[in-house]
Amino acid sequence: MAGALLAAATTATAGGILTNTNQSIDFLRNPARDAAIGLDGVYSNPAGLAFMPEGFHLGVNWQYAHQTRTIDSTDDLFALGKKNNGQTTKTFEGVADAPVIPSIQAALVKGDWTVQFNFSIPSGGGRCNFDNGLGSFERAVGQIAATFMGLDSFAGTLNAVTGSDITDNRVTGYNMESYMKGRQYYYGFQLGTSYKVLDNLSVYGGLRLLYGDATYKARINNIQVRTADGDFDFGTFLPRVSQQVAQITPVATQLLGQLQQKEAAGIALSPEEAGLKSAIENLAATQQAGSLNSLAKYASGVNLLCNQTGVGIAPIVGIDYKLNDHFNFAAKYEFKTQVRMENESTVFEAHEIDAVNKYRDGEEVNEDSPALVTVGAQWSPISEVRINAGGHYYFDKQADWYNNAQEKLDHNSYEILAGAEWDVTDRLTISAGGQLTRYGLTDEYMNDMSFVVNSYSIGFGANYKVRDNVTLKAAFFQTEYGDYKRQQPTVDTFTRTNRVLGIGCEVCL
Repeated sequence: MAGALLAAATTATAGGILTNTNQSIDFLRNPARDAAIGLDGVYSNPAGLAFMPEGFHLGVNWQYAHQTRTIDSTDDLFALGKKNNGQTTKTFEGVADAPVIPSIQAALVKGDWTVQFNFSIPSGGGRCNFDNGLGSFERAVGQIAATFMGLDSFAGTLNAVTGSDITDNRVTGYNMESYMKGRQYYYGFQLGTSYKVLDNLSVYGGLRLLYGDATYKARINNIQVRTADGDFDFGTFLPRVSQQVAQITPVATQLLGQLQQKEAAGIALSPEEAGLKSAIENLAATQQAGSLNSLAKYASGVNLLCNQTGVGIAPIVGIDYKLNDHFNFAAKYEFKTQVRMENESTVFEAHEIDAVNKYRDGEEVNEDSPALVTVGAQWSPISEVRINAGGHYYFDKQADWYNNAQEKLDHNSYEILAGAEWDVTDRLTISAGGQLTRYGLTDEYMNDMSFVVNSYSIGFGANYKVRDNVTLKAAFFQTEYGDYKRQQPTVDTFTRTNRVLGIGCEVCL
């Protein structure tokens, strides 16, 4: 159930499914930083820092991100909901805020060597609230109501066929309240060094430690069964259903025996009789599985509180090549970070709502950060202007995610980036750029508990040197998302919104 928060609580504004690439204000103002030479390269082009001026460089960045996630869900079960006015389509919206997305870059450049440190949130972070729950929440409750209505219909058929007097509970629908909330941060600590092998060639090697910390809260409460006689609390209504099943069982068993005897005698059953025989057998299977009796655990609703923590570490390598004063090329490879999130939860037993099981106490949840390769080029037609291009490729299908979700993707994710910056004066630089992001989405992969959508992003901003060694930075970044319409197993349309503001300061000592 609260699995939605895996994505919904994450405010990653750019990058792959479990990767966030906006780790600096320089990225916000021009995302194509893969071959740019600057302090933000500690994350985007670490080998390029070997070509920076000697000294100690320190940068601090602050970002504020606001996102929404919207799912238009369609299901005939929704028409049974008291608050849905008979409508089969309902909109569920989550609001995700990350008031503080920090990052720190530091580098000591001395001769041919550069020692670097980066603190960031490379797999995203923030909070998200779905104040009215999700469609999967309502479907679970709606299905219970539909089951009760099916029992009423079956009881009516048995009464008509056998002359019995089985109780009709006159169920017409359901009512409920639900919500989900989450907080999730993946903190990254990266340490490495670059070395200038030649005057125009440098290499980088480093390690990143990823620490995940998350809290999820979800609830389905005030579940009511609507009947022609009024609304009843789910817990108090269950004994009436048990009594009804107890009345149905002997009548259905006797009728099933008669129909089986008829078949054994070589007499073909009519379509109505065959349908009745199948219904009785399905009822027996239902009772044998104990699914009706197991509903008693939901008498007080579903309450989930889960804390997760996990750690992973992976190497990073990079290379930067300066063809001349006009062209620079760079590449970076981040190895897969294996992350296993450990659950400390109030959920101790398996649930019929399968997504809840992901948050059972003691469960180990696979949440690898996939391997990533980036390539970039920078062209300076004149010294005051730099034009950038880049590409990102995420090895999503080679990662290991919960329930092997990576296998449901059609292909790995990729991004294409472009941008430019212009030194208007010795102190003022303006820049802008964009990014196209594409995922290998399929109906099987997409669900309201965890989803991404293809998008394009634009960013712009400025740097201003208040002193020769102090630069202030400001930028705005916005992502425009498409819609993904899933047809199976249910009809849902997914989309998102995203806006980010950022400011920062860089100092050279």
